[in-house]
Amino acid sequence: MGTAQEITASILEQLPWQEELYKHFHRHPELGLAEHETSARICEELEDLGYETCLIGGTGIVGVLRNGDGPAVLARADMDALPVAEDTGLEYSSTVPGAMHACGHDMHMAALLGAAKFLAGNQKSWSGTYLALFQPAEETAAGAKAMVADGLVERIPKPDVALAQHVMPAEAGMIGTTAGPVLSAGDSLRITVYGRGAHGSMPHNSVDPVVMASSIVLKLQTIVSRETRPGQFAVLTVGALNAGSAANIIPDRAQLLLNIRTYDLQLRQHVIDSIERIVRGECAAAGSPKEPDFEFYDQFPLTSNDAAANEKVTKAFEEHFADGQVYQADPATASEDFSTIPDAFGIPYVYWTVGCADPKTYQAALAEGTVASKIPANHSPFFAPAINPTLETATRTQVVAALAYLGRGAQDSAEG
Repeated sequence: MGTAQEITASILEQLPWQEELYKHFHRHPELGLAEHETSARICEELEDLGYETCLIGGTGIVGVLRNGDGPAVLARADMDALPVAEDTGLEYSSTVPGAMHACGHDMHMAALLGAAKFLAGNQKSWSGTYLALFQPAEETAAGAKAMVADGLVERIPKPDVALAQHVMPAEAGMIGTTAGPVLSAGDSLRITVYGRGAHGSMPHNSVDPVVMASSIVLKLQTIVSRETRPGQFAVLTVGALNAGSAANIIPDRAQLLLNIRTYDLQLRQHVIDSIERIVRGECAAAGSPKEPDFEFYDQFPLTSNDAAANEKVTKAFEEHFADGQVYQADPATASEDFSTIPDAFGIPYVYWTVGCADPKTYQAALAEGTVASKIPANHSPFFAPAINPTLETATRTQVVAALAYLGRGAQDSAEG
């Protein structure tokens, strides 16, 4: 059970079971850290396949399959849905008002369970330990931290490598890999600046926080345009500016919500330091009676693939899949908390993408130049991956990546 044809044939046999799982997860979405029914169903499926299971981090699950001597591979899927009202019209649409799997985590779970089933049923073709990890609350960057805080590192065998994937609105069947940064670090920041309130007709009695905040917004634009070296990547977005409640009242404070995306951790720190410098400077210039408050939240780590591990997995993909199906992906500006898990173990990891848009629809939109408007992206209420060939491809990538380390041929080659 090692050739591409044999792996594909085995996965095709189990796809009907996986499709039903996918539809079940899609119909019954649960938000981060509340994935109780999802978690219970995954535990049931893993135990039926012969895995040892344990709950870690509330609703997080790790299934362990030991199969003799060899390396240990951890493969991760996220489980949480989003607070989005579905508008896809699918017959298996969400049954939960105001919640849906709008980011493909239902596909990730079904694919990882499919890989777990394949490895459980083909133990003669590999040796070592397979760890199927299902993580809660990826969308809020809380789930990986919760699993680590609950003793993940001490409670499961130490993996030699960690694997993860994400469906994206590219053509279904296409697989994107890249060494180094693949997803940006993400930081959200709440800043409160303080003024002195007054009647709107008497501005001379005030320190106006609206003017202060407005000046800060404009000055923040210079961090990327004037302080970041050309060719370096950084995004700084002011997503909200809230102050006041009436036209004739000057309020005593204003609040700004910022979002930062970077691929370089030194540049990330420079952006953060510059934000603080500018905010404090503008507050001082305006005569603010109180120092500003800075509160970070929803912080996502950088996802940066280990070069050697990415090369190993990419080579396995290229040998298994058709020519042109595997491509070098550009880094994305989205963010993830997956790397928190391998970083806690101090191990390398590989994170890749799988296209999920219907091939005919995608190619037609590509020809028209309308991909952005006609192919729903992640987090859209219209997001609806094409089950086929997305589920088959995502399952095969998990299997092929795992066998690149666990397969008997791979281990013989490493020893030789």
